[in-house]
Amino acid sequence: MISYLLRRLAVTAAVLLVVCAATFAIFYLMPADPAQGACGKACSPERIAEIRTTLGLNHSPLVQFRDYLTGILTGRTYGTGAQAVDCPFPCLGFSFQTDQPVWRMLTGRLPVSFSIALGAAVLWLAVGVGAGTVSALRRGSLWDRAAMTAALGGVSLPVYFTALVLQYLLVVRLELLPYPQVVPFTADPAGWAQSMLMPWITLAMLYAGIYARVTRSEMLESLGRNYVRTARAKGLSEVTVVRRHALRPALMPVVTIFGMDLGALLGGALITESVFGLPGVGKLAADAISSADQPVILGVTLFAASFVVLANLIVDLVYAVLDPRVRALG
Repeated sequence: MISYLLRRLAVTAAVLLVVCAATFAIFYLMPADPAQGACGKACSPERIAEIRTTLGLNHSPLVQFRDYLTGILTGRTYGTGAQAVDCPFPCLGFSFQTDQPVWRMLTGRLPVSFSIALGAAVLWLAVGVGAGTVSALRRGSLWDRAAMTAALGGVSLPVYFTALVLQYLLVVRLELLPYPQVVPFTADPAGWAQSMLMPWITLAMLYAGIYARVTRSEMLESLGRNYVRTARAKGLSEVTVVRRHALRPALMPVVTIFGMDLGALLGGALITESVFGLPGVGKLAADAISSADQPVILGVTLFAASFVVLANLIVDLVYAVLDPRVRALG
């Protein structure tokens, strides 16, 4: 297991390096001049040249990437002499709009994105996997048809439409929930859960439908396997057969898509956060795109990609626990 973990960590580090290089290349190849964006529209050519020197934009792309990577790993200093500005580890640059370190802006928004992603993940896993399992066990029943129809409807509805409908029904008409806002978990756990409930339901309606359909399909395949029939022939209880012999292999593809979905949401649920006005990483990305704040766009992109890569590492480790053959093949 240790050797498998080390191999996966090495692959993860290599992927993160490639992601960082690709993200930086996209940023470097953008037509907008970073110096012009940092200075603003009404800026003299002399000031733009000074900013280019401070940011190191007058160096070759390889030197710029080396400096950027060094800043992420150890921190860096922009400019020289009295104009020098220290950017502590991990340095993702400074926002063109607020002059704040991008890393501090990201970590300040991260608790909101974590609250949305983790709460919604628990909800859609419980509903999706549960509904898919019951549908597979009662194939062709009224429950099966109703659950799969509801799952198809949840997958088909856009997130922004679901969010606006829930907001109108639960907040405006029925007054059952408050409008989503930032409530610290440590200060008021009940208020935190109540304020996050609508974003959780919005995302869960989309993802639970996907997980229900995948779980049902995989469970039907598992229930038809020879080892399941053998387990039943041995006289094992139906609960044991389903839980140990059918559900466990059926969860393999569920774990795969869960790692991808959760990793992406931890990097910011852009539409959900924007609709509800929650100051998470996704809302930060939307604001940065609208204002062409290139360092923040680059930081959010790298931040979100890192979560996806790390989530895939965790998925690989869970695979190794669910199926020991994966360790041998890895």
